[in-house]
Amino acid sequence: MEKVVKSIEKRIMFRYYLSLVFIVFFAFILIAKLLYIQIKEGDYYRGISQNNTIKNFILEPSRGNIYSDDNSLLATTTPRYEIRWDSRVPSESNFEKHKTALSNGLSKILGKKNDYYLDVLRKARKDGNRYLLISKNLSYSDYKQIKELPLFNQPSLRGGLVVESKEVRQNPMGKICERTIGYEKKDPSGHYIRVGMEGAFSHFLKGQTGQRLKQKIANGQWKPINDNNEKEPTQGYDIYSTINVNIQDITHHALLRQLEKYKADHGCAVVMETNSGEIKAIVNLSKTKNGKYYEKFNYAVAESQEPGSTFKLMSVIATLENDSRVSNRLIDTKNGEITFYEKYKVRDSKKGGYGKLKPSKAFEVSSNTGVVKMVYENFKNDPKKFVDRLYNMGLNDILGLSINGEGKPMIPYPGDKNWSGISLPWMSFGYGIKLTPLQILSFYNGIANEGEIVKPRFIYKIKNPGSSAIKNYNKKILNPSVCSETTLKKVQRMMFNVIDKKWGTGYRIKSSQLNMAGKTGTSQIDYTSEETQYVSSFVGYFPYEEPEYSCIVVINKPDKKIGYYGGEVAAPVFKEIAEKLFFRSPKNLILKNNNSQRNFFNNYEVTKKIIKNKPIVIPNLIGLPAMDAILILERIGLKFILKGEGKVFNQSIKWGSKVDYNKKIILYLS
Repeated sequence: MEKVVKSIEKRIMFRYYLSLVFIVFFAFILIAKLLYIQIKEGDYYRGISQNNTIKNFILEPSRGNIYSDDNSLLATTTPRYEIRWDSRVPSESNFEKHKTALSNGLSKILGKKNDYYLDVLRKARKDGNRYLLISKNLSYSDYKQIKELPLFNQPSLRGGLVVESKEVRQNPMGKICERTIGYEKKDPSGHYIRVGMEGAFSHFLKGQTGQRLKQKIANGQWKPINDNNEKEPTQGYDIYSTINVNIQDITHHALLRQLEKYKADHGCAVVMETNSGEIKAIVNLSKTKNGKYYEKFNYAVAESQEPGSTFKLMSVIATLENDSRVSNRLIDTKNGEITFYEKYKVRDSKKGGYGKLKPSKAFEVSSNTGVVKMVYENFKNDPKKFVDRLYNMGLNDILGLSINGEGKPMIPYPGDKNWSGISLPWMSFGYGIKLTPLQILSFYNGIANEGEIVKPRFIYKIKNPGSSAIKNYNKKILNPSVCSETTLKKVQRMMFNVIDKKWGTGYRIKSSQLNMAGKTGTSQIDYTSEETQYVSSFVGYFPYEEPEYSCIVVINKPDKKIGYYGGEVAAPVFKEIAEKLFFRSPKNLILKNNNSQRNFFNNYEVTKKIIKNKPIVIPNLIGLPAMDAILILERIGLKFILKGEGKVFNQSIKWGSKVDYNKKIILYLS
């Protein structure tokens, strides 16, 4: 029995010693590992720990501004501030001394009662809140006022003030020109979406990022360690655009009124300075579900579609360049209908046709059959010659715009898979091809510019704030001579007659104020379906004698019950823009001697007295016609914006106020 007990004891002791040896061995391994980590990998793990509690945050730079041609802001970045408070930082005596005055100050600035802020501060102090939100989305002026309050005016390590700032992009013009100004933003996948000038010149606008060291505190929140940044962000470059605020406003409202009148789906209008190619206004409006219009898509730049009758100018030029004698021949439009391959018909809008007429008259009345017969009879045996002339004029090339999204022209070539027997006649009057409104305008602008086609420009310089321009965007010639001088003079006269002659399709917009030249367009879309829709357009330039501006207006899917012809729907917008721009300049007021000018000179003595006195106060402009008021403001040197049309019924700066040349005055017209 005793032997059995001893045997059991030996086994138990053996196991005990074995376990003890194992524990000691494991302890040595653990100690060795800890020493290894401490000595060999200590820096690595300390870095991880520090990265989890202290790290640098990226500070986005202030994005550069975008300006109009008169240095008005089109897009700017404004700082917005978030104010928080670390309640553990101030000493008890420091807090008690300033809490009442701080609460009163916050009440005056932020609007809530002082008792509210006093209770909030006390509770935060009691709970030990290290990141109490005081207010967010504050302007710079509010932030400065709060920073000067008792306790908050002390260094952050004594007062506990925590300030976070972020940059917010704003468009002072609101929705006007929104699509062309554009934006840059990230989609959910992290890719950037870049639109308009903001997108095209983002690499200049965005600047360089900075850094700020922050410490992790309770509830996963991060608090800045220092008042100053580790690295200050660098502001981006400023972009100076060619957009003119007043011309943009005039164009926007002229197009908007017509879209609303004809209940159209969408439309665009562009105004270009003839010689330089500078885009002075570009408007793109789409209808929403509730019938309102806003800038949704840049139709002028990106929407390629069949131009219809506005392409007849290109067809006439190509034909006259091929054989100048064509201009003296008569074209028999017969009954106003031509049939190709026994089933494809080209018809004139006038029933019965126009009879026999010259190519110039065919253009002016916009005879489909006349232009098609002229082109077909001259090029049917060699259609390549016709298309080659179009290509040589640059019509199949993109403009190479500085902003993204330009639609690609589409002009089929003989031998292509999309070429057929009816391609030549259909191209003649603007079908089976595609061009964007801006591409069409650039060509017409070339006719106004004595045959020289220039590249449309949206900006003229990029500048580093506080220094000279780093890059200038000068005029670029795309085609020095689109056609011969003889052909040029002929088509210029045709475009003038479109508006000037009673038979012209644009006669209804003839102005007693100035001479204009242009071409109407009415093209069908969805013509293969039962529900045919229309695109109404007008493109031209003014004044005819010395062109300053060219302009295109395109209105898509107007209500057919109200109207759809280009001369009826789109042309009036062109006229309104042209007349308002023409009479913005006082020199043009003297060019005509009619009733409106006599009325102006009747009021001129009043305006002359105001100008002569060189006022140091804002004059009373209420009751004056818009042109009289404009003359006064331009002579004084004040910048202005017009809202509406007619006479001045109100002004944004009260008359009698001291003149401030940095402020714009808004004139409200009715």
